Amino acid sequence: MENQTFEVVGACKINDRWEPYRRVIGAPNENQAREKILADIGSKHRLKRSYITIKTVNVVAGE
Repeated sequence: MENQTFEVVGACKINDRWEPYRRVIGAPNENQAREKILADIGSKHRLKRSYITIKTVNVVAGE
């Protein structure tokens, strides 16, 4: 399987505030890109998945 590049936009709750984020990540498909974002942000900021929202997942063109 070949990885695609996805742009993921959403917000996460840090210190009682919803902070927006925009990340570009490589993954084989959209579902795995979502899982990777949830795992990365949850691990880095020690957040449960209920404190991380994903608004959009778009394929980045140009590769």
